[in-house]
Amino acid sequence: MEADITITVDGEQHRLVTDTRTTLLDVLRDRLGIFSPKKGCDHGQCGTCTVLLDGRRATTCLALAVAHDGAHVTTSAGLESDDRGQALHQAFLDHDGFQCGYCTPGQICSAAGMLDEAEAGWASAVTEDVRTEPELDDGEIAERMSGNLCRCGAYAGIVTAIREVAGRTNGHAGADGNRDGGGDLADGDGQVHGEVASR
Repeated sequence: MEADITITVDGEQHRLVTDTRTTLLDVLRDRLGIFSPKKGCDHGQCGTCTVLLDGRRATTCLALAVAHDGAHVTTSAGLESDDRGQALHQAFLDHDGFQCGYCTPGQICSAAGMLDEAEAGWASAVTEDVRTEPELDDGEIAERMSGNLCRCGAYAGIVTAIREVAGRTNGHAGADGNRDGGGDLADGDGQVHGEVASR
């Protein structure tokens, strides 16, 4: 059985007919040619296929595309147009938050989602006082990112990168005085390059 669906990916709307058993990951990669989300375990356990689905992080290998007709999907590549997304990309580069890069787009999407969750006051399994806004220390970040695996073992760099961005966006001004720290993100030509997003 097939269904006609519309999905907006990184701001671009796509309309297609797909088998009702097709996962969102397979639609993104095989039908739309969007390769930022990766296929890893195909069981929702590794996080390489993580995107932001209507603003919340989700593993696309477990999501049926037809169940998300009308959804807005943001991939790691799509986060490059956002200040926080740019900051995450740059921080992963600066702190060696990757080695082979295969898991990196999912890590970055998950990091963006978990930062939003923390700002909303959502507790994790290690949050000491659920009545207060969680402090994003290394243990809190590691717990919140535990659904994203890195076979290369770049966890120390990943946690450091996320902690840096969390500090910039939680009311700490960057070098240019902006709350988002945007002045720190560019290289010598004034551009933040998306090396990480395209892997």
